[in-house]
Amino acid sequence: MIAEILIPISLFLAIFGIIYLYLSTRNKERLALIEKGIDASIFMGRDKSSTSFSKIILLNLALLLMGIGIGVFIALLLSTYTSLNESALYPATIFTMAGAALFIGFTMTKKLDQQ
Repeated sequence: MIAEILIPISLFLAIFGIIYLYLSTRNKERLALIEKGIDASIFMGRDKSSTSFSKIILLNLALLLMGIGIGVFIALLLSTYTSLNESALYPATIFTMAGAALFIGFTMTKKLDQQ
């Protein structure tokens, strides 16, 4: 009974602790650089034309989820119309289509960075 309560609480505390340490360390590093007189432009991106990190993550995440959906759909079609083993068919098609989607996302990201 206690384990059912302690597990979510400890998970929340671990996530909070990691985020707190990341933000406080980043703040201390920035304050130390400012005290040394280093230009604040290093906190900005490389340049304005550079593709933002969030766009790249969203693009790859969207393509990954579409690849997983297409993999499930293809596995369903193959299991319905063929006599292949379902226990091997679903993971194989899901991972194959997810990998293909991530490869497409990688090539699209390279094109975005070149523009």
